[in-house]
Amino acid sequence: MNAINNTPAIGGVKLRNCVALAPMAGICDQTYRRLATAQGVGFVCTEMISAKGLLYHNEKTLRMLALAEDEHPVAVQLFGHVPEELAQAAQIVARAGADIIDLNMGCPVAKVVKNGDGSALLRDVPQAAACIAAMADAVDVPVTAKIRLGWDDDSRNAVTVARALAAAGAAALTVHGRTREQGYSGQADWRAIAEVVAAVEIPVWGNGDVVDGPSAARLLAETNAAGVAIGRAAMGNPFVFHEVTTYLATGESVAPPTATERLTMCRRHLHMLAEEKGEAVAVRQMRTHAIGYLRGLRNSAALRRELMQAETLARWDELLAEALAVVTA
Repeated sequence: MNAINNTPAIGGVKLRNCVALAPMAGICDQTYRRLATAQGVGFVCTEMISAKGLLYHNEKTLRMLALAEDEHPVAVQLFGHVPEELAQAAQIVARAGADIIDLNMGCPVAKVVKNGDGSALLRDVPQAAACIAAMADAVDVPVTAKIRLGWDDDSRNAVTVARALAAAGAAALTVHGRTREQGYSGQADWRAIAEVVAAVEIPVWGNGDVVDGPSAARLLAETNAAGVAIGRAAMGNPFVFHEVTTYLATGESVAPPTATERLTMCRRHLHMLAEEKGEAVAVRQMRTHAIGYLRGLRNSAALRRELMQAETLARWDELLAEALAVVTA
C-alpha cells in the first residue's frame, strides 16, 4: 500500500508520515501530543491558542505554548480574526519553537464564532485571506489553516476559501468535511474534500470520520488528499495512530490494544498530565480521556463512575490498579 510514504513536506518541514493529530480544545495538550508522537503520528497540532491572549501575556495562554523536545514536528494553532494581532502572535509562536503555525477557521463553538473567530472567517473570505497573508509575511515558518466546507449547506464555499488562502501564502490546509452548522453531526463529505484538493496546488489534509486504518485509506483514495487528520477517534485512544500508520504502510491491521495496555496507558497519561499541570487539574481533565480508554472494557461503566468521582491521584491509581488486577488475573 505505502500510502503513508507519499507525504509532502509542509513548506519545507519534513513530516514523519501523512497522519496528523487534529487540534482539539481540551485534548491536545503537551502530554497528549507526546503520547500521540510516541504512537507514530506524523505530526501533531496544539489545541487552539488565543492570539489576543498571547499579546496580552496571559499566563494560562502562554503555558499552552510550551513545546516538548519529543513532540516535533508540531503545529501551533492560533485563533483570532485581526491580521495585525495574528501576525504578532505568530512571531511569538515562531520564537517558541513551532515548526508550523496553523490558523483556526473551523471551530463551530458559539463563544468563538460570535467574536468573528473560528468558522466565522469562512463568511468573510477577504478577511480570512488577509489573516493568512499577515501571518505568512511575519514569520519564516510555514503558515497553514484548518477550514470547514462552509458556514452551512447554503454557503458551502470551501473551494473559494481554499484558493484565497493558497494565494495569500498558506503552505497547506486541513479540511473538515462538515459545515459549521453541522458541528460534528452527520457524515463527513469526502467528495467535497476532494474538490478542495483538486482546486489548489498546496497539500490538503482530510479530516472527518477517520477512525481506523481502512477509513484512513479510503479517505486518501477517494480524495487524493496529502494526508489524514484524526480528531475525535483519538480521544482516550492514542493507539489509533499506530494502527493507522501501520495499515497505511503495509495494508495489515494490527491487533487492538488489550485491556491491560489500555489501562496502563491511561495511568501513564494521568501521571504525565500531573507532571505537566499538577494533580488537581490532571485528575479533572483525565475524566474526559478515561471515557475513551475504558470504552468496551468489561465492567467499564462501574469503573468510569468511580473515576469520575475520584479527586486524587492516589485514588485514581488505586482504581486503575484494581482494574488491572482483574484483567490480568
